[in-house]
Amino acid sequence: MGKRTNGVATATALGLVALAGCAVGGGDEGGDGSGGEVTLSLLTFETPNLTAEYWDDIIARTNAEVPGVKIKKLVAPSAEQRNEYVRQLDSTGALPDIMVAIDPAGLAEAGKLTEFSEKELADWVSPTANSFDGEIYQLPTNSQTWQVYYRKADFEKAGISTPPKRWDDLLAAVDKLKAAGITPFVIGGGAPDGLGPRWTFAQLMADEVYAKDPKWLDKLVAGKTDFSDPLFVNAVTKMEALANKDNVDNLSATYAQAQDDFLAGKGAMYPMGSWFPAAPDKAQQKQIGVFPMPTQDGSLVLPVYTGGGLSVSDRAADVARAKKWAIEFSKLNADGGARYDGLFVALKGYKPPAGLPPLYNATLDVYDEAQSSGTVTPSFGNEAGIPALPSGFISKADAALNDLLNGRADPDQFVTTLNEELEELSQ
Repeated sequence: MGKRTNGVATATALGLVALAGCAVGGGDEGGDGSGGEVTLSLLTFETPNLTAEYWDDIIARTNAEVPGVKIKKLVAPSAEQRNEYVRQLDSTGALPDIMVAIDPAGLAEAGKLTEFSEKELADWVSPTANSFDGEIYQLPTNSQTWQVYYRKADFEKAGISTPPKRWDDLLAAVDKLKAAGITPFVIGGGAPDGLGPRWTFAQLMADEVYAKDPKWLDKLVAGKTDFSDPLFVNAVTKMEALANKDNVDNLSATYAQAQDDFLAGKGAMYPMGSWFPAAPDKAQQKQIGVFPMPTQDGSLVLPVYTGGGLSVSDRAADVARAKKWAIEFSKLNADGGARYDGLFVALKGYKPPAGLPPLYNATLDVYDEAQSSGTVTPSFGNEAGIPALPSGFISKADAALNDLLNGRADPDQFVTTLNEELEELSQ
């Protein structure tokens, strides 16, 4: 895995009930898919890299390989809101037949998603990734990592000869950049895709919490610890010190704006997921480097998520063909996922296409090194399977992180907010 061989308006949701109505009394999973044409709804989301045209192309190519399927594309209001949106649709009886990269938690336990069999997962590198008591409800198609991208010229101007490895070295780099008149970070936190703070915090969580206590999430979900745990508080304290408003270009920037700002040179460092290398053009590729978030002692720790594939409703109009379509989509989309979304494809024997961006290869090198000689951990907010944080919690955590970075809350208030939200959503 990871190797180179490898509110939304209620009316909108209600308007989709008719579309999903054919799912009620849906098809037999054991069918042969020969019952004429079937229309299946597909929920996607769009980002600066995954455009409407991108989705239309891969949908058309998959349809060509799975006869008799017509796809009705649905688009979530934003990438961040897709999990809330799919649950809104479900609450109206309009759960889409096929869903791209949604969190299965809650839906899986309620019997609303269909399980993929061992045979169906034979081509996947990690077929048990994100399992629910051994059952798989989302194709584990890719791995994604979180790290720090940086502008080489900014580091050179500030007198930073090599990327920092230790936490103190990173703080020193921040001071040098500010002294040189360079904003240290770009971290978009604005609506509707205020994910930048979480993608930064996930890297600190990996080092301070998951690397030190791999069972921490189990304990949290079981009520044996809470967010006042010293390990978690250490991560929060580092977050406040690292990414406060004095160190960040524009915390109100959306995801798309933040990416544009970094590419335009408005900040030296950009904590981001491994999909970012698809964004810089050929000239920008040479100007940007990558390093893992520095740890206290300089050891290599990297947050990783493996999953992110398609899920299928247990009440799809034709479950058998919906699963066949999802599997075929995953294989046909492998090259596109690597090229346009920076995915490390987790299909056996997969070889990425030639000509991938240099920054993709450099990021994959970090992942390969973490697998072979470092520590790979879950990524906060992207945990899946069992145990898992309660549905709806992560959106609350995102809002609380934005308050922390904007100075509207201190670490103690942040911890209190998360404990209160966890207690309420766990009832």
